[in-house]
Amino acid sequence: MARTVVVLGGGISGLAASYHLSRAPCPPKVVLVEASERLGGWIRSVRGPNGAVFELGPRGIRPAGALGARTLLLVSELGLDSEVLPVRGDHPAAKNRFLYVGGALHALPSGLRGLFRPSPPFSKPLFWAGLRELTAPRGKDPDETVHSFAQRRLGPEVASLAMDSLCRGVFAGNSRELSVRSCFPSLFQAEQTHRSVLLGLLLGAGQSPQPDSALISQARAERWSQWSLRGGLETLPQALNAHLTSRGVHILRGQPACGLSLQADGRWKVSLGDSSLEADHIISAVPASVLGKLLPAEAAPLARALRAIAAVSVAVVNLQYRGARLPVQGFGHLVPSSEDPGVLGIVYDSVAFPEQDGSPPGLRVTVMLGGSWLHTLEARGAVLSQELLQQQAQEAAATQLGLKEPPSHCLVHLHKNCIPQYTLGHWQKLEAAMQFLASQRLPLTLAGASYEGVAVNDCIESGRQAAARVLGSVPNS
Repeated sequence: MARTVVVLGGGISGLAASYHLSRAPCPPKVVLVEASERLGGWIRSVRGPNGAVFELGPRGIRPAGALGARTLLLVSELGLDSEVLPVRGDHPAAKNRFLYVGGALHALPSGLRGLFRPSPPFSKPLFWAGLRELTAPRGKDPDETVHSFAQRRLGPEVASLAMDSLCRGVFAGNSRELSVRSCFPSLFQAEQTHRSVLLGLLLGAGQSPQPDSALISQARAERWSQWSLRGGLETLPQALNAHLTSRGVHILRGQPACGLSLQADGRWKVSLGDSSLEADHIISAVPASVLGKLLPAEAAPLARALRAIAAVSVAVVNLQYRGARLPVQGFGHLVPSSEDPGVLGIVYDSVAFPEQDGSPPGLRVTVMLGGSWLHTLEARGAVLSQELLQQQAQEAAATQLGLKEPPSHCLVHLHKNCIPQYTLGHWQKLEAAMQFLASQRLPLTLAGASYEGVAVNDCIESGRQAAARVLGSVPNS
């Protein structure tokens, strides 16, 4: 009789895990359990009154590297090639990114020539930061905050402006708390292996084998910086849902798991309120803190490690303006915490994907709010009303982009605890969790954004690897 694998969480990680399990030569019985009524997790696309597409979560996926190629292969396997909207390497959204510092937008240098030119807001050409990096000694600590690492290797300006903004843009987090080893493992490994980040990135760690397809070859030839799907990124989880249904995967929606217990025969009992399931193995693709509350008493050490992985909230405000123009053309801009504690950045959606502007077309931007401003309001128990968040976003768009007219359309969504924070020592939490799973031989595999990457590609890969472990082709470590 086929084993039963229960996958907890119907976000992109759980969907990817279920997909790879269902395609095995002798697939187990797969049951996907999702607490809400919809699949896709933070990936959600909605249509405006004029047909414009608004992304409430991620809005573009990078095709670079082995993980980017595997996601494109998944797109092809799902028959979505004709839906792909690429941003090619010569496009302004691929070439131009900005920082908002001192009340003005500053283009980040691109290409080798840009390193030798004065590039405000930095006081001197970034070439000097590079020279410093090449001569800085290797760090001796097993982990370090992103800010400390960047300050030590690249200087205080790069740390407090560029890396602070990058941590806010990717993790909505604080560079003085986040771990460089866990948030930017390629930078950490480059220093460990080559003594210099720049040398390490130039020499590389050797190309890992990558899948190939017509779509992957096209992305490489045209140097795509990112891509989306015509109807929005939610098309991807919707296609996965349809595929899983066709492969006989049982999908339970609106069924939050409320407890896990191990039975005498070594199988799991998954409590779902009024009913329960039995499973030979569980893949957990829910947030680490959620899983920590579900585990039985005998897994208390694992629960403690998981509950220590915190997450932060982000407010996403989609704005559309009729007849408006941006002062610059590019992907968007980031805002360092010293400039504005609440505005993380603004994405210029219409520049990258004008095909999604609707008819009649209108300029679309997305303002990301979070950081210490939002954290302080949450800690105080303040009411984070849609009006407050919309006002903050419109003021940012007016001040930073000159979009002073009221928007023709606005969507406000507060995503509670949506981005896990890999703070200093995160690797030790993962090590403790993996050691406990191995020593107790628990039939449980972890997947999702809580562990080794928050990007869509990372989440899809975590689901693929979890499925491979369950199927026996990768060790559970």
